Amino acid sequence: MQKSECHGGVHLRNRKAGSCDQRTSSSIQIKHRTTVQKSNSSSSTSSPETARKLHPRPSDKLNPKTINPFGEQSRAPSAFAAIYSKGGIPCRLVHGSVKHRLQWECPPENLPFDPLLITLAEKFFLSHGLRETKHPYTFVSKEGFRELLLVQGAPEKAVPLLPRLIPALKAALVHLDDEVFARGLNALVQLSVVVGPSLNDHLKHLLTSLSKRLRDKKFKEPITSALQKLEQHGGNGSLIIIKSKIPTYCSICC
Repeated sequence: MQKSECHGGVHLRNRKAGSCDQRTSSSIQIKHRTTVQKSNSSSSTSSPETARKLHPRPSDKLNPKTINPFGEQSRAPSAFAAIYSKGGIPCRLVHGSVKHRLQWECPPENLPFDPLLITLAEKFFLSHGLRETKHPYTFVSKEGFRELLLVQGAPEKAVPLLPRLIPALKAALVHLDDEVFARGLNALVQLSVVVGPSLNDHLKHLLTSLSKRLRDKKFKEPITSALQKLEQHGGNGSLIIIKSKIPTYCSICC
């Protein structure tokens, strides 16, 4: 009887010891796998390819081979880029050795300003235009707007569209980005040359932002020059409106 109990106790101890060994072995395997995973993660992170992706070199921007054509930029084109790619803007960029130019599918004077000029204005002066930084869309939007305003018969075509063009101009002139503001200012002058005094009825909506930007030294000269052109093409009516919004303005007649 005692031998049987002794034998049962030994068997129980052996079984416990076996269970303990199994748990110890499992724990060792888990630690080993964790160590291997950390090692793999560390080696992949420290690889030259990964390091280059995490910390791109300045030269990567200049090397076309380092540009991922399937990256985020190509997957999310701007509205203007989408319209241009689908042929919504009837012109294409011609690369020159010195300067680029636009090639229109038909003479620009034969193109309807509505909706083309509106499309260029909205995409050029609003979020998808003035803030468009990709080539060739920046050049196409800016140059296309300018060239349309130069064609024969542009005043007659542009004046009826002023109520729809002014909001786009205003959005550019109130923008905090200096480049966006500068483009809007240049476009305002271009439009003034074409439509003349017809712009006077809309000036009060645009001059407030110009008055605020005059405090910025780097814009004082270009804004003053723009105001002078507005007066030149808008006549005495424009001078009265300018003086009411910017009392410090000195007329070109002085």
